Amino acid sequence: MTTKTHLLAIDVGTQSVRAIVFDLAGTIVAREQVLIEPYFSRQPGWAEQDADLYWQAIGTACSALWNKHGVDPAGLAGVALTTQRATSVSLDAQGKPLRPAIVWLDQRRAEHEPPVGGLWGFLFRLARVSDTIASFQAQAKANWLHAQEPALWAKTDRFLLLSGYLNFRLCGKFVDSVASQVGYIPFDYRKLAWAGARDWKWQAVRIRRQQLPELQPPGARLGEISADAAAHTGLPQGLPLIAAAADKANEVLGAGVAEPGIACLSFGTTATINTVSRKYVEVTPFIPPYPAAVPGAYATEIQIYRGFWMVSWFKQQFAHREQELASSQGVAPETLFDDLVRDVPPGSMGLTLQPYWSPGVRDPGPEAKGAIIGFGDVHTRAHIYRAILEGLAYALRQGREQIEKRTGRKITRLVVAGGGSQSDVAMQITADIFGLPAERPHVYEASALGAAMNVAVGLGLYPDYPAAVQAMTRSGKVFTPNPATQDIYEKLYQRVYTKMYRQLQPLYQDIREITGYPP
Repeated sequence: MTTKTHLLAIDVGTQSVRAIVFDLAGTIVAREQVLIEPYFSRQPGWAEQDADLYWQAIGTACSALWNKHGVDPAGLAGVALTTQRATSVSLDAQGKPLRPAIVWLDQRRAEHEPPVGGLWGFLFRLARVSDTIASFQAQAKANWLHAQEPALWAKTDRFLLLSGYLNFRLCGKFVDSVASQVGYIPFDYRKLAWAGARDWKWQAVRIRRQQLPELQPPGARLGEISADAAAHTGLPQGLPLIAAAADKANEVLGAGVAEPGIACLSFGTTATINTVSRKYVEVTPFIPPYPAAVPGAYATEIQIYRGFWMVSWFKQQFAHREQELASSQGVAPETLFDDLVRDVPPGSMGLTLQPYWSPGVRDPGPEAKGAIIGFGDVHTRAHIYRAILEGLAYALRQGREQIEKRTGRKITRLVVAGGGSQSDVAMQITADIFGLPAERPHVYEASALGAAMNVAVGLGLYPDYPAAVQAMTRSGKVFTPNPATQDIYEKLYQRVYTKMYRQLQPLYQDIREITGYPP
């Protein structure tokens, strides 16, 4: 590379760190992936990881771009970072991690936090959302640290999300993107800034403003690659570091979704449906939309918490044969799952799955559980697997209808990203259940592409995000609905799936009271 028209995206996920170079057409020039352990667990329900493991993996991935793939770092115009959401890091006054990072999968809770008082508390009681606010407090890892590790919390000079910590390692400043602030922190999602001094979140969490980084909108310059970061990664010192967004938000942008009416479905560990709105809309009441990867915009996101994690669950519990066969063939077991279900008819012969393997906050509520109904002696593990894919698509379709109702806009186009989108069967099921064509982006690495687009617009290589979307994104394979199959799914969705949670909720509540699970 002789001219500076290439863009580096560093994508720090749960299971790997990827460094990917794109050109201005959104084509991958070079890619390096470093696998990492998602977390270690010192106690049941905990999920932690050495914060510097991510930094070491970034160095390894970048070095491989230059030394293995032959990329010339001098040809880079800029770099941006996108990371997993809601993973937090505690730093001392010298910027050193005080303890392992608490990964977003962590299930510990801060119990016995005093409720928000004063006028805010009165308003929450009036609106009947006190339980939602209490859940926010219990989920806040800062509150857990304050209660369970008070000596360490007293030494915590900075409390950062993973993006803030890694941006600090890259440029030496405590800065982060507005669009990376997804977590139990005092962030004002409506104003896309830290909460004001009188906001209830400062009562709800034990974080002080001086512990948090300065924020910049997506596309803004956070700083430049420092001498230390250059030595570690091989990146040129002084290379612009541009603000991107959290991985889901960047995935939406990289899929070409930047305007209302288009939905991005993410078939990842957490399955989501997202649209982008310039208007602040809570598609689930009292649950804010997250910042989008486009400045001043919101991602109207609905989550299925255990989403395509259920594929991993199925693999571990029911797919030993595929694991052995995949090992002998040198492929991933998931690549064999499509063959497993091709002969299972639409609707899985009546087997219907509700994918609430992890409870929600409001809809579904904290009592929710997963369910599979309709078993008969004809059903096999292949039917279970297809029911998983169908159940996830049903749940995401419910999300679509909820978004349409709350925003007043019809969704007319589906773009599907994430690991599960590589399954042709999952894509066809999605098209049939939604009754819309389902298309893949032209590149699998949509989150990284979104970060690269932030660089391109931030450095003026494109005048705005619509121009970047037009130049750097395009459709891959498109799956169109099959009318006969669509009719079967429509009946099952309307007459069975949409009634399941309402019918089962009283039983879930009884189970929770009797067994104590979920807490």
